[in-house]
Amino acid sequence: MTALTINRTELIHAYWRAANYLAVGQIYLQDNPLLLEPLKPEHIKPRLLGHWGTSPGLNLIYVHLNRLINDTGANILYVCGPGHGAPAIVANTYLEGTYTEIYPSIEQNAKGMKKLFRQFSTPGGIPSHTSAHTPGSIHEGGELGYSLVHAYGAVMDNPDLLAACVIGDGEAETGPLEGSWKSLAFINPKTDGAVLPILHLNGYKISGPTVLARMEENRLRSLFSGYGYEVFLVEGDDPMVVHGLMAETLDFVYQRIKAIQYKARTSNGSNTQHISWPMIILRTPKGWTGPKEWKGVPIEGTFRSHQVPLTGVREDPEKLKMLEEWMRSYRPEELFDNKGALIPELVNLIPENGKRMSELPYANGGLLLKELLLPDFKKYALPIRQPGTIESESTRNLGKYLKDIFKLNAKNRNFRIFCPDETTSNRLDAVFEVTERRFMEQIIPNDDHLSVDGRVMEVLSEHLCEGWLEGYLLTGRHGLFPCYEAFVTIVDSMVSQYAKWVKTSRELPWRKPVASLNYLLTSHVWRQDNNGYSHQGPGFIDTVVNKKSAVVRIYLPPDANSLLSVMDHCLRSKDYVNVVIAGKQPELQWLTMDEAIELCTKGAAVWPWVGNDEGGMPDVVMACSGDVPTLETVAAAELLMAYFPDLKVRLVNVLDLMSLSPLAYHPHGMSEALFTSLFTDTAPVIFAFHGYVRIIHDLVHGRPEPARFHVRGFMEEGTTTTPFDMVVLNQMSRYHLAMEAVKRVGGLSEQVPAFIDFCEKKLVEHHEYICKYLDDMPEIKNWKWGGTK
Repeated sequence: MTALTINRTELIHAYWRAANYLAVGQIYLQDNPLLLEPLKPEHIKPRLLGHWGTSPGLNLIYVHLNRLINDTGANILYVCGPGHGAPAIVANTYLEGTYTEIYPSIEQNAKGMKKLFRQFSTPGGIPSHTSAHTPGSIHEGGELGYSLVHAYGAVMDNPDLLAACVIGDGEAETGPLEGSWKSLAFINPKTDGAVLPILHLNGYKISGPTVLARMEENRLRSLFSGYGYEVFLVEGDDPMVVHGLMAETLDFVYQRIKAIQYKARTSNGSNTQHISWPMIILRTPKGWTGPKEWKGVPIEGTFRSHQVPLTGVREDPEKLKMLEEWMRSYRPEELFDNKGALIPELVNLIPENGKRMSELPYANGGLLLKELLLPDFKKYALPIRQPGTIESESTRNLGKYLKDIFKLNAKNRNFRIFCPDETTSNRLDAVFEVTERRFMEQIIPNDDHLSVDGRVMEVLSEHLCEGWLEGYLLTGRHGLFPCYEAFVTIVDSMVSQYAKWVKTSRELPWRKPVASLNYLLTSHVWRQDNNGYSHQGPGFIDTVVNKKSAVVRIYLPPDANSLLSVMDHCLRSKDYVNVVIAGKQPELQWLTMDEAIELCTKGAAVWPWVGNDEGGMPDVVMACSGDVPTLETVAAAELLMAYFPDLKVRLVNVLDLMSLSPLAYHPHGMSEALFTSLFTDTAPVIFAFHGYVRIIHDLVHGRPEPARFHVRGFMEEGTTTTPFDMVVLNQMSRYHLAMEAVKRVGGLSEQVPAFIDFCEKKLVEHHEYICKYLDDMPEIKNWKWGGTK
């Protein structure tokens, strides 16, 4: 191990003091940034916000990683897990000069330091957690649990990257973080970079102790060695001692990582499994170097230092004096010159340009993004001679397209599928003709498509799949997340945070666009009849539809050709969250490829071969969005036209859900003219929707006479049953849709009762049949579109 010289230790310690000083200043000061005069109440912010407790540890790690970069030339991505660690990370990016390069008004002088302090957690400023505003960050600190999984996603296919991931001991208590330790079972040292987890134990959350901090050392070591890590412990409360230990440990673990990678990369693919990757457990006092106590009540080393250690500073002269003593204990006059610039001796500790963690291109992935090579999706088209007469598994056809994406990008290694153990179930198994599932643990002969080189990431955790993909995208690559619809809601909060990150990034010109986050929900609510009520839920749409309109897109392709067109569009797009919902079961195919492209381009379209209004004014508009709703709506239209030949029926299919919104509310929204051309301004609209009905009512709010829209969708009715019974239970069957249509159209009163009686008898017949034969009636199961003849 390399020992630090006394002089170098003192310089590192001084740099640490500078970062700590800036962290405290951001929390407390709005003026007098260099303490050139005694602190006065007017120098203190009126609202004290921020988190001090984690900052000293984060600063310690940062300065020591800088030292490692200077000594080795390593590319190190700093992933800050503690939620409100921005005072520390922003302080270091400011010291490095990157912050001023990006935000020129925050100069490296007294004037700039004052602005740095004033902007923190204030109106028009920056948040108290690391966010997209923070140079060098790919991880939103507003939600705990995902730092480690983001770090692992970042190093996949980035062989020269080391992600140093700091995990707070509060964050370590979350379920997603607990699952994230297993990620090392999916990292190949030959082709991937490495993650160095640094578990920072400082003892407390907001007011209670943390579990891992109170765990005995032997149990703590056993826990992580059981996961497969080689554990190194650094602890203490004497800064000079800890500096030495941290430097020695970082040198050792870095050489261990390089040795693992060298062995894997020079041994023709062997020596890649059963590796114990190093991790560091850092144990330091919470709020280290802060106030020791206040009137006999301890602060440093307790939960009282978690957020703002001294409150009421403006009002209490004694606290104001203590704050000044605290800040002067860092001796800022030794760290900054009389203009407020960092002294040259400390500037020399900053890595050279291009190596600073705050400017690392991996943390601004759009700088590294290469366009994904995509095959011509039209060559995978299903031939459609007559709509609604042949069946196919739409996602199985999509799998052929995805297979060729892997082939085209084999050299670039910039595309992966992240899927919770469902690739084959979701009919995408054509990809296994060209790649495998990644797995670094034991592989036995009966395993299916497992390999250390696989590019399909399967683990039974939606959290890990989402987090890996986010880290992969934010460092400049492309991917797809197929998932069962009911269980993708597990990551509701993750997609919310990611959408906010993208929304903020789009407002920052220095953040370059990254590939979109693409979801494919294939085992959806209407065809989970075999798995039952627990698997039946379309709520993810509700989560996504409420995010910023500039970011979210929701597509419901009705068949295989439209799915291909949509997916090609999504994989080409940048800075979006795209949700594509498409069934995996055999289903009727409706559109030629040209028709599918037209529907995708417009977002919604009339299907003239279904209706009989011949371009005139319809008596009723039958609308649908989603593959099963489309089937039932087409069948309902056939019923209506057969029983009521004079009834003018129009069918409108909506593929781009957000196109229903007025253009003022969403970029994909239809113009008033287009909306009227599809739905008219007055005709009743019977709308069969894939999800919960409220969404459609919300989207058409503001359109002409929105009360004329009657929506049928999922009503939280489900069980293990037949496919058709699912739509019956939720009153979205062809019979329910047709009955609702005739009730809302005038001039049919004499014929309506007989038709409703017919439909209701069919529903009774259906129920009796499935109870007796355990399957849908042949006339339902084998139904195909035949027009009105």
